[in-house]
Amino acid sequence: MKSKIRTHLNDPAHLESLYRNNRVAFKQSFNDLLPTLKGNIVAECWNVRLNYADETIHWGSRKEFLFVLVAAAIACLIAQFPMLFSIDEEFFYPRNISFIIFSPLAVFFAWRHNLPMGKLAFLLGATLISVVFINLLPNNPESDTVVLSCLHLVLVLWSLLGFAFSGNTNPIHTPRIGFLTYNGDLLVLMALIAISGAILSGITIGLFAAIGLQIEDIYFQYVGITGAAAVPLVATFLIQSNPQLVGKISPVIARIFCPLVLAMLVVYLIAMAYGGKNPYTDRDFLLIFNVMLIGVMAIIFFSIAGPSPTKNRWETGIITLLAAVTVVVNIVALSAILFRIAEWGITPNRVAVLGANVLVLMNLIWVFVQLIRVVRADIPITRVQVVVARYLPIYCLWAFIVTFLFPMIFGI
Repeated sequence: MKSKIRTHLNDPAHLESLYRNNRVAFKQSFNDLLPTLKGNIVAECWNVRLNYADETIHWGSRKEFLFVLVAAAIACLIAQFPMLFSIDEEFFYPRNISFIIFSPLAVFFAWRHNLPMGKLAFLLGATLISVVFINLLPNNPESDTVVLSCLHLVLVLWSLLGFAFSGNTNPIHTPRIGFLTYNGDLLVLMALIAISGAILSGITIGLFAAIGLQIEDIYFQYVGITGAAAVPLVATFLIQSNPQLVGKISPVIARIFCPLVLAMLVVYLIAMAYGGKNPYTDRDFLLIFNVMLIGVMAIIFFSIAGPSPTKNRWETGIITLLAAVTVVVNIVALSAILFRIAEWGITPNRVAVLGANVLVLMNLIWVFVQLIRVVRADIPITRVQVVVARYLPIYCLWAFIVTFLFPMIFGI
């Protein structure tokens, strides 16, 4: 992005196209270049445009606002299908929650980026195939492969969202990093909205209870589920229309949590060694162990992909140490699942966890090696971002295999 901005600095139309394709990445790259562009009138105009301290919340164009309202209404309607058509909720929501969350977002970005017909057809076809496949699986909650398919479908749909988010931008790793940043911002804003919604819900239910009306069930069915379905799309619309809204919050959270998570991991590993609990014989403990691993890895990736690609040595050092400790945690988890396979044989769950652990370990080692080079000032942090971006499709491929092929390989 930096080289494109520098090359096309005197081409306003091309700069505007770069900006509209990925506003966050454009602003980051432009601000990095700004000290070298002193005296350039075009750069000064863009500086005012990008960094003007405007406190107003923008709601986009009327067309865009109406599009979001319609898409959110459709998502809310789909979320109410169990009630409208007497569908078993335990059957419907585990299989279709991914579509309620990610498909409206994918439609929004496909429309916003004006995807060409070929990519649009792929997006629509992949979504329809996923809908049909997951809902045709037998209603067998005890089946490991069905549960795995439902869980990994989340990552498949998330991948399709990333495909729509990327649009036509090249090189492809640039929008992937922007996509990770967007996910971090989305989680922050959704959490704020959820807290506000919880407070409003508590006050509303309390007020009705004070006059003798118990509305908990009705409120959750009509307001709670509907609101939850609309929140991701509304939050996305706000982020895209107002990049400054949470752009400064996410990196602050990452900076606070990285050292805290590092300390927690070190203490946890020590406590595990002396506490008698281990993931080798305790299945539930191994599950918690892997969930913790995924969460820590996400914090590392979001920190690397944060809005500020220039980090001081302290921040980079903390991320590097966190990556190193996470590699150790991953090795323990991987050895535990190999032990369980050797002792009790192959199952779909064990194969799925084994594959995920191997992929995560390879990725973490690659990232850790690059981070060491950053600490030694051999390469910029942006090189680590490229490593993270290039590896994302491998996770998506594994999610596809578990979702669609495991039921055929292991049976249902």
